[in-house]
Amino acid sequence: MNPPNTNLRAFNLAVQTLLSTPSQFLPHLTIPTFTHLPENIGAALQAQYPERKGGIAIRALILDKDNTLCPAKTTTFPSKIYSKLHSLRTSPTSPFNIDSAPNSILIVSNRAGSHPQYESEAVEIEERLAGLRIPVFRLPESSKEGGSVEKKPFCGKEVLDWFRERGVVQRADEIAVVGDRLGTDVLMAAEMGSWSVWCRNGVGEEVTQGKRNVLEKMEVWVERYLRESKGFKAPLPRAYNVPRSD
Repeated sequence: MNPPNTNLRAFNLAVQTLLSTPSQFLPHLTIPTFTHLPENIGAALQAQYPERKGGIAIRALILDKDNTLCPAKTTTFPSKIYSKLHSLRTSPTSPFNIDSAPNSILIVSNRAGSHPQYESEAVEIEERLAGLRIPVFRLPESSKEGGSVEKKPFCGKEVLDWFRERGVVQRADEIAVVGDRLGTDVLMAAEMGSWSVWCRNGVGEEVTQGKRNVLEKMEVWVERYLRESKGFKAPLPRAYNVPRSD
């Protein structure tokens, strides 16, 4: 029998983070949807963090799938999102151009690529994006403990290794993690020592309105509370550490 697609460890980490270091629950950059992602992400982040000296160079993107690129549990790319992906891969000024930086974009999902149960979904995504050569990350066997797959936010080391092996980056702070969830995507960036970009409205209000689950609604409220009421701001990425095992 296939295991359920649950992620209790991520929930526990989110609670632990909120109690100990709540600023790490906040994204470095917030955009409405993926279509608003700046081509020059480094410059956009630099504007938010002028204290970061020496400039910010983003050489790789980790993209969430569900409710960031596609409506949840589908492999359908809305036309505007596909057009954005196409622009990132074909623009001559893009740091993620398919010719100059072919391995610079990777889809990391807690469904597609996380378990053989969802392999057909991963294959279908890659077929839809074949012209853009954007792969789906498969968690390696070494990331499984007792039959449990280490999903986001705990697969940062494996993903960083994927980019390093292909010569895309040397450090985690050359990566931006883009997604709609604070408890997985943003925390994954914090655990890695990477930059985080939060797609506040998922794939778009017309799709996500009324469809957020309880945890997703709570994340939106918590983000607003920490930012507006407490005045917190996401800290600069730290040097990469292996994700915690607790």
